[in-house]
Amino acid sequence: MEYIKIRFTNDFNESNFQKNISDLFQSMSPMFSFSSQATWKPQLDIYETAEKIYITAEVPGVDKEDLELEVNPRAIRISGRRQGPPPAPNGRYRLAEIQYGPFERILYLKAPVDTENITARHKNGFLYIEVSKLPSQKRQTIPISSD
Repeated sequence: MEYIKIRFTNDFNESNFQKNISDLFQSMSPMFSFSSQATWKPQLDIYETAEKIYITAEVPGVDKEDLELEVNPRAIRISGRRQGPPPAPNGRYRLAEIQYGPFERILYLKAPVDTENITARHKNGFLYIEVSKLPSQKRQTIPISSD
């Protein structure tokens, strides 16, 4: 059986202002990037039921060994690296649209999840993640007494 690295954490680093601005422009077009190190963001599908959250990340060309998954009760971080092909000797690009290098997606969740009950698998260029939600807190009615 093959495994994807999963790291459990209590907090993720907050993004700084420049990273937020760069993400804003890069979301419009990958050509707009203020970073010296190119990054890309895989496309995601998120499906939710009462008990679970299902996440599918499109990561073509990314080997399982180059994927990392971190989870805490309120967020999931998917990161990794897509390796580019070696350049051909004496060649030059006529068109370069495929993005290579590191990537990261942080998903902040509405409901807390069970960090002990998560599965991830990598198949045909997709990363499939299944996370169980923690049972919702029961509402309790508190009687109000009068003086």
